[in-house]
Amino acid sequence: MHGEESLLQDIGLSIIFATVLSHIARVLKQPLILGYIIGGAMLGKEMGFELVTNEASIELISEIGLILLLFIIGLEINLAELAKMGKAMFTLGILQFTLSVVFVYSVFPFFGLSIGSEKFDLLYIAVALSLSSTLIVVKLLQDKVEINTLSGKLTVGVLVFQDIWAILFMGVQPNLNNPEILKILTSVGIIVLLIAFSFSVSRYVLAKLYKACASSPELILLTSIMWCFFVCGIAGKAGLSKEMGALVAGMSIAAFPYGADVISKLIGIRDFFVTLFFVALGLKVPLPSLEVIGLSAVIISLMLFVRMITIAPVIIKLNKGVRNGFLTALNLAQISEFSLVILALGAGFEHITPKLQAVILTSTIIASVLSTYIIMYNHNIAATFERLLARVGISDQTEETGKSDPSGHGGHGDGMVRDIIVLGYFRIARAFVEYLEDLSPSLIKRIIIADYNPAFKEELTNKGFQWAYADLAHPDSLSHIGLHDASMVICTISDSFLKGTNNNRLLSTLSKLAPNAKIILTSDEPGEAKKLVADGAQKVIIPGVITGEFLYDYISRGMRNNEREVS
Repeated sequence: MHGEESLLQDIGLSIIFATVLSHIARVLKQPLILGYIIGGAMLGKEMGFELVTNEASIELISEIGLILLLFIIGLEINLAELAKMGKAMFTLGILQFTLSVVFVYSVFPFFGLSIGSEKFDLLYIAVALSLSSTLIVVKLLQDKVEINTLSGKLTVGVLVFQDIWAILFMGVQPNLNNPEILKILTSVGIIVLLIAFSFSVSRYVLAKLYKACASSPELILLTSIMWCFFVCGIAGKAGLSKEMGALVAGMSIAAFPYGADVISKLIGIRDFFVTLFFVALGLKVPLPSLEVIGLSAVIISLMLFVRMITIAPVIIKLNKGVRNGFLTALNLAQISEFSLVILALGAGFEHITPKLQAVILTSTIIASVLSTYIIMYNHNIAATFERLLARVGISDQTEETGKSDPSGHGGHGDGMVRDIIVLGYFRIARAFVEYLEDLSPSLIKRIIIADYNPAFKEELTNKGFQWAYADLAHPDSLSHIGLHDASMVICTISDSFLKGTNNNRLLSTLSKLAPNAKIILTSDEPGEAKKLVADGAQKVIIPGVITGEFLYDYISRGMRNNEREVS
């Protein structure tokens, strides 16, 4: 009982300190992760108040968060979308990581720095400095509304490839102590079999299971979590890390339309456990010495230099523009939380020294703070580099037009922009679709219809519409359907039929996700309709009023025709 009380107390203290410090980080416009880690440091015995004594229990809970974090990362690695990025994105994704690892591995020994005595320290440094933070980058770019720019898309593409590289490294991690070619090939073979098994089950079993429970979002969520831990168990039995199993599980269902919904529902659960993961990391942060700070300064400087020489030149060579090259490099100028995961696993395998882990952790904290300001002023910094290169005759060869990428949410592969989004495929939306088929076929190519029921997907796709999965009760599921680029967003469902939300809350969400769009909503009550218009809706449909107007017009026309016949 004492152990259980200690665990509850430690978790409670961890959440309290993490929350307080993350609020301070938010006020100071720093990443929340920084608050979690500093909160853990204040709780630990190394540089804190020694309030948490049961670190093992905290780490056990945090491992669940780590698994859920990697599962969500896997959900966002959509191989089908990755294939649409084209040769340029593949070239950038492959060269960025490989050139970075080779450069750091080759150059770092010349600094003459003593970080540790383990033989894998240098390899882990090279890998850690080659990965950027998905959590920090995506959050900051979304805040700046730059996620859908060309540089934003290049940035996200590189992050996806980095995740794949990290997966491959995690696959061979357990065998680094005995790096026999046969064992490494065996590990790679097991990874391939696990991926093949997961994708096969997803395609032939999970697809049918998801379709059967499509009307129950909660069951979709539970099924997804079950699948995550099932694949984790298989990975563990096969000699791979459970974390890698979570990644593969996420990737195997990423192609389904439910992926975005699963992400939105898992975020709350994930954030709780991930908070504990970073608090547990903070518990290990040693009292920073001048030596550690000096080593961190060298590592951060090397990381920034490597980003510039492995990203900007490749993007410029691919004719994506000088400014986009530097913007992408600046966006990725931090050390990934994935690097901390890999180092934590490496420490468990006794591949690295505790000193190296402490130095990289300190570097990550400092780099995350710097990255906030680098991304905040990325255009000013990139413009400076652009002017310097212009002096030697290197200038932009492309201009960013701001148009949606046909391969993304904003297009349909035919060059037509999908800028009108209809939320919900109910009575009014179905009537609207029928009118469009008869009267305006060209308008169809501009419309995305978002609904939770995949039964309509084939019907709408055959008619030329683009269908997307969305649960209107969960705002996070809406952010994946291209709302930011929309010129018009229409919800044809009134509060009487909306489940888990209402048009007023929906208006608040849409105003943030689609700041430039005209928002059209539906209401059963004229009074509520006036309030929605006052709150920012462009127009509100009132089915009863429209029906009354139709009846009046119909009867009036009939009476006028009768009068003409009599006269």
